[in-house]
Amino acid sequence: MNKMQSGALWGGKPFPDKELTPFSDRLLNWFDQYGRKDLPWQQDTTPYRVWLSEIMLQQTQVSTVIPYFARFTAAFPTVAKLAAAPLDEVLHLWTGLGYYARARNLHKAAKKVMEEYGGEFPCSVEELCTLPGIGRSTAGAIASIALGQRAAILDGNVKRVLARHRAIEGWPGQSRVADQLWQLADQLTPDNRVNHYTQAIMDLGATLCTRTRPRCIECPVQTDCIAFHQGTPQDYPGKKPRKALPVKRALLLIFLDDKGRLLLEQRPPSGIWGGLWCFPQAENEKELEQIYERYGIKPVSRQDAPERRHTFSHFHLDYTPVHVRVARKTRVAEQNVNWIKPSVPVKLGLPAPIKALIDELSGLD
Repeated sequence: MNKMQSGALWGGKPFPDKELTPFSDRLLNWFDQYGRKDLPWQQDTTPYRVWLSEIMLQQTQVSTVIPYFARFTAAFPTVAKLAAAPLDEVLHLWTGLGYYARARNLHKAAKKVMEEYGGEFPCSVEELCTLPGIGRSTAGAIASIALGQRAAILDGNVKRVLARHRAIEGWPGQSRVADQLWQLADQLTPDNRVNHYTQAIMDLGATLCTRTRPRCIECPVQTDCIAFHQGTPQDYPGKKPRKALPVKRALLLIFLDDKGRLLLEQRPPSGIWGGLWCFPQAENEKELEQIYERYGIKPVSRQDAPERRHTFSHFHLDYTPVHVRVARKTRVAEQNVNWIKPSVPVKLGLPAPIKALIDELSGLD
């Protein structure tokens, strides 16, 4: 890429009267001095480890991901081990990370890598994108970081850096804005040291060009950053139009038998909390009675706890824990049903609210 000459106009805005070193060179020089190089997935770099870290880091902070990544790679050190594992075990290790479709897609993708690619990740961005849960940015990260290929990425951090640098207006979820950002991301990606560049631009967004209080003075590319010169970095990228989240209500039925066991049922494989183990859920009293009948439950006593709220990306769930003691002769012989003791750890995938309720009940048995 040629050096920018004085008087250049980007986005219709003039820049300082001096020659500029290419964007990628400035970023790489900064990365060599200040970039993060000791994250777990940066050691023993393989397509599998990069893929796993990229999926875990979606909408999740690095500090949260590190212990999950360690436990996950200890249990499943290779894609073959992940593909062979029961989904319940995968979901169990994912418990607390949220967005459980990510874990289900990891498992599906691992199986596809084993069945269709002989255990080796495909090399092209296009083929990587055919694996469940892998989009263009994740594919670009795998290709560039693990395989050394020239491939652009556009995760949340990179969107913020580029939107500010060129003052690209609008919410990146709009195709018009996304197309501009992808074009710019590809234009700025160098031919050499692409693995370091990919990590560098993600690091820049994570450490300096942050969502709030960006440290612009320390930024290696602020010389020609339009948002910096305008004094408006907080205006970029544009925010998603806000909508009031709808509220759904449910009764969570906590059945406790005479042996101090709780009943869990496995949810359908798709949808909210897909494949995870939960307390039976009813929308109203009529459905509650139907669950009694389905499971042969004979309630001895019932106590409703105060309502709680769990927020998903697209709605609030206000749920009431309903504690029901059941007759000692109650028997449930359905598939996908488990009686568990709350104080005994189980290797089942549990949504965070369910795990919290079980932990609260651990002193009852």
